[in-house]
Amino acid sequence: MKTKITLTLALFGLLTTCLAQSNSAWDKWSWLAGEWIGEGSGQPGQGGGTFSFKPSLDNKILVRESHSEYPATGSKPKIIHNDLMIIYPDYTGNPVKAIYFDNEGHTINYSISYADKLIALTSDKIPGVPVFRLTYTLLENEIVNTKFEMSQDGEKFTTYIEGKSKKAK
Repeated sequence: MKTKITLTLALFGLLTTCLAQSNSAWDKWSWLAGEWIGEGSGQPGQGGGTFSFKPSLDNKILVRESHSEYPATGSKPKIIHNDLMIIYPDYTGNPVKAIYFDNEGHTINYSISYADKLIALTSDKIPGVPVFRLTYTLLENEIVNTKFEMSQDGEKFTTYIEGKSKKAK
């Protein structure tokens, strides 16, 4: 009887520890959770849009949805960009991977790194394909800078688009 109680308590303790770790794994994303409204500029021109980060599948993944619009100019038609990104944990339970899809037909696999007030997603190196880097930097309590960059060698990155967003919800 004593062995069963000890085993049950040990199993309960292990389960509690595992669940606590899985929830705290998303703590690095807490400042990005919610809905954002922003403006930016870059290769497509001056534009604006929205994005959100929301947990899904019982907090097992984080889903980012984004919508951007760039008005027509004399030489370019109006651009509407929609994308979806899923951030997910690796075998250790830490969210260090993401996959991105957009309405232009792109699919990008990212690895994620973290620094103080910064989350950087860098695409996998594939021969003959540029390396992409998407960086979120917390500037103030509810203002974030988003930068999307490209590199031919994975070392020297050029900004494609950059903008600031304010938390809406």
